[in-house]
Amino acid sequence: MARSAWTEGEETPDVADGTPGRPVPPYAAREAAGGKPDGQGFAGLATFCGRPWLETEAELLERRPDVAVVGAPFDISTTNRPGARFGPRALRAQAYDPGTFHLDLGIEIFEWLDVVDAGDAHCPHGLTEASHANIRAKVHEVARNGIFPLILGGDHSITWPAATAVAEAVGWGEVGLLHFDAHADTADIIDGNLASHGTPMRRLIESGAVRGSNFVQVGLRGYWPPADVFAWMQENGLRWHLMHEIWERGSRAVIADAIAQAVDGCKALYLSVDIDVLDPGFAPGTGTPEPGGMNPADLLRAVRQIALDTPLVAADIVEVSPPYDHADTTVNSAHRVAMEVFAALAHRRRAAAGGAPDLPGSPP
Repeated sequence: MARSAWTEGEETPDVADGTPGRPVPPYAAREAAGGKPDGQGFAGLATFCGRPWLETEAELLERRPDVAVVGAPFDISTTNRPGARFGPRALRAQAYDPGTFHLDLGIEIFEWLDVVDAGDAHCPHGLTEASHANIRAKVHEVARNGIFPLILGGDHSITWPAATAVAEAVGWGEVGLLHFDAHADTADIIDGNLASHGTPMRRLIESGAVRGSNFVQVGLRGYWPPADVFAWMQENGLRWHLMHEIWERGSRAVIADAIAQAVDGCKALYLSVDIDVLDPGFAPGTGTPEPGGMNPADLLRAVRQIALDTPLVAADIVEVSPPYDHADTTVNSAHRVAMEVFAALAHRRRAAAGGAPDLPGSPP
């Protein structure tokens, strides 16, 4: 007779490992497959995808995971609607649990990729310099040990310290940056703020952490920045692909060009996804919504292709502002950006081991 629950001391005829006589705990099959349960965010400790919580560098060194998720709950450099400080927690706790088997690639992600949650960088309120320094230090702890940091923002200013930390670990000027955004974020200064969420990319280029020739933007549209900012970008070798070009040529062609440009002559790539690259009809929960953007299907497949085809060593997902979200649609799209990165990295490990996609997947 089927039973929907068990009590201590009762026996069940079938368990995940095939051994009779033991009760089946929740997520037993996933625990057997991946080493840790991957549960709903609303239940238990809210870690990203239910992954193990390893907050210190010593813990990371003991386990040596492939990927560490780092939160950067900072948004005081926002120019319009704040709230992105709540992004990391929402991505951990509010996203619908989609499962862990990627249909297109036919892979059980966490069988092939060890992902942990490394907690948050401390971002004291009102203190940009201290917050950015802590973000840089936290990301550097991950990157310098050869672990892939997946950073959850926070406003887009966090890319300045995060990408700087990765460049310090990989090689100064050796990291390309592929940037999805409605806005260029290459202003020199905004309202007297050199560390605005509209300035991080200029800071990275000026510092030399990223060369202009390996900096590529996708999805720009709307009414900012003005021509003088694009003139500076052109002078420094930055490339961009406007939404109008995506509309004319199609996403696949544009992404192929962006990948080729970003990795030409460098040994690693950093991916930065501002969720406002999506049309606000798909992602209302963001600080500076701009109509006319990408759709989630194109963005997710673009991110997957980037993670499959490039020497990707780090990524961030920023500008998710849950107070403006509706039905967690923005949170879920941002969460799936991370899942596409994980799935692609897992596929690469499986392919290197001689494995092939399970049904219904196919080789990418």
